[in-house]
Amino acid sequence: MDPVSTAPAPAPEPASLEVSGLAYAYPDGHQALFGVDLTVARGQRVALLGPNGAGKTTLVLHLNGILTAGAGRVSVGGLPVSPPHVAEIRRRVGIVFQDPDDQLFMPTVAEDVAFGPANAGLRGAELDARVHEALRTVGMADAAHRPPHHLSFGQRRRVAVATVLAMRPEILVLDEPSSNLDPAARRELADILRGLDVTVLMVTHDLPYALELCPRAVILSDGVIAADGPTRTLLCDAELLRAHRLELPFGFDPHAVALPDA
Repeated sequence: MDPVSTAPAPAPEPASLEVSGLAYAYPDGHQALFGVDLTVARGQRVALLGPNGAGKTTLVLHLNGILTAGAGRVSVGGLPVSPPHVAEIRRRVGIVFQDPDDQLFMPTVAEDVAFGPANAGLRGAELDARVHEALRTVGMADAAHRPPHHLSFGQRRRVAVATVLAMRPEILVLDEPSSNLDPAARRELADILRGLDVTVLMVTHDLPYALELCPRAVILSDGVIAADGPTRTLLCDAELLRAHRLELPFGFDPHAVALPDA
């Protein structure tokens, strides 16, 4: 008989994102989050849905230490989101804002994309390679030496994504990524996001875009998780959507949409 192995089983890999009992009240006393629990596995793409005022932005701002939990715990890859770890957390969690002009401020596209890695200590050929890799990923390598304000809105949004990808984050958080995009730019961005090897948390009111890109969706409402499940299942529940002020476009049928491979 073969000897029985006594080696311990490998420890399970920590979740990409783990939120446990997260509660937060603003200084004016407004309670925005009430004990939120959320676990996202590595590589998942999750849509964060909910009406205005639900607490979505408050939750996102806890993920890289901009806000500090009043109660509960947030960790990224097993590392607690806390002041001693804030530099590493902000490398691991990259946020792409709704307005790319809030993120682009350097004279050229390449300088914008280089800003984060350069501040992290990268120099020379390694920095140049990081910038080229990020711009190539979003299809903007040819625009490296152009001023960002000369680009279209959709191009600027892709460059904003590149500024975050250049930091090689573990989690990419996107705030309303499809807003103000024309149909072609919307599709181009979807193709880019679908091909990324990172965990994605997408905050959006664009329910069809959530269905297209995120196999899983979470509804945050009044500071608590109201629903968590397959995106198509949630979007087919008319009563659930109505209860949380979410609306599909007129005539849109989630049952009828053929989805690409996740």
